[in-house]
Amino acid sequence: MHVDFAHDRSMLQSARKAMGDAAPRAFSRGPWLSLLAEILKLAGPRAEFLRHSERPWSSATFSGARHGVALAFTGSEAIADGERLIEALPDHEFTIPRQLVADAAVTETDHRAGPPPCLTLELELLMLEDG
Repeated sequence: MHVDFAHDRSMLQSARKAMGDAAPRAFSRGPWLSLLAEILKLAGPRAEFLRHSERPWSSATFSGARHGVALAFTGSEAIADGERLIEALPDHEFTIPRQLVADAAVTETDHRAGPPPCLTLELELLMLEDG
């Protein structure tokens, strides 16, 4: 698997700038950045990252977090990428160390005719601690 570390570093720097001094502690707590990198790779180069949210999740036997991700695809070619993501996401095998993505789904779509045409997707993923 190839991860675009330059893109990850840029996203991390933007988020750190927005969060200020609290950022280093927040970014060392979880595997969310690896999850986002895989989603963005699966979404293709024309996807626009809008937001990420994370909330703790647990059951009697597992613990982890639910992640929400919003992406936008503007233009016909980008929309085609978004439609491929919709098809691929439920069966995608994520490779995140010490984590298992137990569920990945598109929970909301908003397709606007434009101009320019745009597709916005809301994704929800359940990531469990593995081991």
